Amino acid sequence: MKASRSLLATAAAAAGNGLKPAPMALLPPIPLYRRLFRAHRKHLPQEMRLLGDEYIKAEFRAHRNVENPVHLIGFLTEWQLYAQKIEGDSWVGEKLDPEKVEKMSDQQMGQLYELMQAIRKKDEEGGEE
Repeated sequence: MKASRSLLATAAAAAGNGLKPAPMALLPPIPLYRRLFRAHRKHLPQEMRLLGDEYIKAEFRAHRNVENPVHLIGFLTEWQLYAQKIEGDSWVGEKLDPEKVEKMSDQQMGQLYELMQAIRKKDEEGGEE
């Protein structure tokens, strides 16, 4: 079968230019929220799942009435990237991106510190048993 010029152009355009990944479609909040819980249920151990589920609930509740579209898009984008990492198991042993840490507010740094403390406490309790 001889490929036509238009078919070749379509296939090449769909593959992207190889330099950047194709932009992902941003999920609406409710389907993303459900996807996150499914990813936790399927890919995380019970202790991590409980902690993660509570964090998801708190963050989505805190951002329920956000009106700034830029802030909302950033919020949904980061959670969608998180879901993809959890589903792909690429998060294990991964360190935080220093650029993202630099952009965090004092409140976000406090939340990150609390999360770190909760994880360490869980590890200490697990080591004593």
